[in-house]
Amino acid sequence: MPTAIYGSPPRDVIEPPAGAIQVSPLVPGSQDLAAIAQASLDEIAVLVPPGAVEARHVLAQALRALRPGGLLTAAAPKDKGGLRLKKVLAALGCEVAETARRHHRICTVTRPEDLAGLQAALAEGEPRQLADGLWSQPGIFSWDRLDPGSALLLAHLPALSGSGADFGCGVGWLARAVLTSPEVTDLVLIDLDRRAVEAARRNIDDSRAALQWTDVRQAASSLTGLDFVVMNPPFHDGGVEDRTLGQAFIRAAAGSLRSGGTLWITANRHLPYEAALKAAFKSVRPVADSGGYKVYEARR
Repeated sequence: MPTAIYGSPPRDVIEPPAGAIQVSPLVPGSQDLAAIAQASLDEIAVLVPPGAVEARHVLAQALRALRPGGLLTAAAPKDKGGLRLKKVLAALGCEVAETARRHHRICTVTRPEDLAGLQAALAEGEPRQLADGLWSQPGIFSWDRLDPGSALLLAHLPALSGSGADFGCGVGWLARAVLTSPEVTDLVLIDLDRRAVEAARRNIDDSRAALQWTDVRQAASSLTGLDFVVMNPPFHDGGVEDRTLGQAFIRAAAGSLRSGGTLWITANRHLPYEAALKAAFKSVRPVADSGGYKVYEARR
């Protein structure tokens, strides 16, 4: 039987099982853990995500996929869910051995025959339709609401035209607004999170939209001559703030746009994107600054 790994745990925290298949939705091209047959794995290692609902769902999926007697090794940083990890697994009906290493809590479990609360944890983290009609799933960025930065951008975004892209599209908030303009000819939606791409595919029924599950920083090299890019770039990697992510998105947008093309970007006020914008674009115009967020229009 095969082995699997979810995410990229530090090797000095968890040694990946030999021949493990990757099942994280944040690794383009990986398999979907939910699609792995029940009781088909001998072993799985999991870098547990920080969100409580998402964490329970991932651990429940891992246990579902293990055969009885199979081995689960799960780890999380102490300040990002590690302190509750043993309790979560125990609530699912597991006997848990716990150790600590490199600021992580590490739990090992032999999958029992019977599991308590498994179906509830699976259902809690499944894709769902929100009150506004959009599909989403716990674990996606701002999964259950429109985030304030995107809301500010939407309040100031003009009707766009031509060929464009939505970098880090999420479930499709920005893309839906962009596509209300009949002058938009096509729109590429790109996100690193498979769950976001799947949700956006359900949320956007428009022949002008094309979706890609990939890293913007790699995908942008194949996009040229765009008329516009819209984005609310990420600034966390593995739960740790990484300001270079947004700066890389800005450079990718500049490389994808035609001369005279425009970037519309929203970001938290504290993020230092102005220098990157001015270095990559001919003109940069502050559009809005409110509620801790800012919006810029930059012209190539």
